[in-house]
Amino acid sequence: MLDIQFIRDHPEKVKKAIIDKQLPPRVNVEVVDRILELDKKRRDLILQSETIRRERNELAESLKTSRTENEISVGRTLKQKLAEIDPELKRIENSLDEIMLMVPGVPADDVPIGKDENDNVVARTWGKPPKFNFKLKDHIELGESLDILDVNRGTKVAGFRGYFLKNKGALMQLGLMRYGFDKLVAKGFTPMIPPVLDLPRCFINTGHFPWGQVDVYKTFDDREEQNIRHLAGTAEVPLASYHQDEVLSESDLPKKYAGFSSCFRREIGSYGKDTRGIYRVHEFMKIEQVILDVNDVNKSRQWLEDLTAISEEILQELGLPYRVLLMCTGEMGEPQFRKYDIETWMPARQTSSGEADKPSIGAYGETHSASAMLDFQSRRANIRYKAKDGSTKFVHMLNNTMIASPRILIALWENHQQKDGSIAIPKALVPYLGFEVIEKS
Repeated sequence: MLDIQFIRDHPEKVKKAIIDKQLPPRVNVEVVDRILELDKKRRDLILQSETIRRERNELAESLKTSRTENEISVGRTLKQKLAEIDPELKRIENSLDEIMLMVPGVPADDVPIGKDENDNVVARTWGKPPKFNFKLKDHIELGESLDILDVNRGTKVAGFRGYFLKNKGALMQLGLMRYGFDKLVAKGFTPMIPPVLDLPRCFINTGHFPWGQVDVYKTFDDREEQNIRHLAGTAEVPLASYHQDEVLSESDLPKKYAGFSSCFRREIGSYGKDTRGIYRVHEFMKIEQVILDVNDVNKSRQWLEDLTAISEEILQELGLPYRVLLMCTGEMGEPQFRKYDIETWMPARQTSSGEADKPSIGAYGETHSASAMLDFQSRRANIRYKAKDGSTKFVHMLNNTMIASPRILIALWENHQQKDGSIAIPKALVPYLGFEVIEKS
């Protein structure tokens, strides 16, 4: 959520953010005008209310010494005016609170303006895609031949996009999560296993609501509204609300959390995309980082670089070629100030251009994402801190996908496949798995 004063001072900048981020049709630049209109009405009503209350207090003092009919009549009139103003003020405030949730965060000045993935900017690349002197297998063929993946029975049990990880495939996913946890603990992050069946406000806090409600699974009890829960698609949702409605001390910052959880996404907008394999699924495991720190844009920018560097460190240790993308406005999401995605090379991944099947060509696929939110989320979650100068400020918040599976398994299996059909395990993972190769039994 933006500061209302920022909207008052920079309405055109906010309107530009709405256009550049390509929000749904129901959110347009008129939202800003409506906010300013409601804000003016709210301030006028507050002034009227305060004036009447002051007059009533003065009248009450006067009535202590004399009670004329005129004074009593004035008192009744003031009471009646207040009875009319207060409900209207409450209605205006509720409307303003609701519409404020529709306004996106304003992107940084150096974020590229663009509509889709073609307008993202490649910041850097690492590693060279491997060349194979044998017939390449995709992750489905590898998984089935090595008995570590079963998509057919997964579909039978869970429907479209369902899957089973088996044997060393299951052990590999668990080993990846422990590997990621250990690395983050060594870097000073607090390991967390948060609840992912969360109250609606948690999704409002992160900015997933109101824009992304269609992609979130929901439980519902017609009898009791308070029983509604949603399944989170990332541990960011509960972690960002961990300090909800709290006032921290600047000496307690930064807060660095690493949350391991199952994640759930409906993938409503992905019809026809990545229908083969386990690249786009409804349920997966992930370690997500969330940072709370002081209200300092330059420090948040540095944290964004540091978080991205951690993901890069992992991919380098796993021997996986990748590229880092600075996301354009149309691809970065509503809350973000600045965002990086990391795409990892997947040798058998088909391009999204609709070309004929050419599995030997390969393509990059998104595996990591790091975002700086500034105080957009903390204003919604009401997370503040007492600064050293005595002032109270909203914290800045960031998040990053440290590692997510099974998507990272695709890259590992396909990049490290061997001529004999086996999969070599990167040295960094061997201590967590207890084996150096996945081969046919």
